[in-house]
Amino acid sequence: MVSVRLCASLIALFALAGCAGENYAPKAEPSMYRSMAQPGAQLDEAAAASMISGYRGNNGLPAVTLDPELTRMAQGQAAVMAQRDKLDHAVGKPFNVRLKAAGYDAKAAAENIGAGYHTLAEAFSGWRDSPPHRANMLLKGATRMGIAAVYTPKSKYKVYWAMIIADPDDRRN
Repeated sequence: MVSVRLCASLIALFALAGCAGENYAPKAEPSMYRSMAQPGAQLDEAAAASMISGYRGNNGLPAVTLDPELTRMAQGQAAVMAQRDKLDHAVGKPFNVRLKAAGYDAKAAAENIGAGYHTLAEAFSGWRDSPPHRANMLLKGATRMGIAAVYTPKSKYKVYWAMIIADPDDRRN
């Protein structure tokens, strides 16, 4: 008798749960998992800055904010790597030359590049798991960043990435 009542209660509970599920709409996939390996894909730069800032905060460092000039420079580097299908800091011009040519005054700056990562989460994980790239993300004093991803269908990599992080020299601006 008890087991019959228990079964009936469980059936009723599951039936109610099913009714509530009829109105359930799954949330959109987080932008960090959005594939950049497709035409028209848009990188969520704010999510990237949040991700990098969270990682820096977990390591006792200040957050970074998006800098339009660094984003423009990152876009340029990712685009030239995609155009030439070559992963290289100096594929156009060396990083320090590009920084100086842009007139960006920084006490310190670093650049991470990557290819073949299809999502922001993959790029971040790849950089985090590489000691030199991790050191760049954890650049002491950095408060600004720019990031870009460029899709190129003809490449085996499909997506090229560039991220620049800097400690701007505000006294000189």
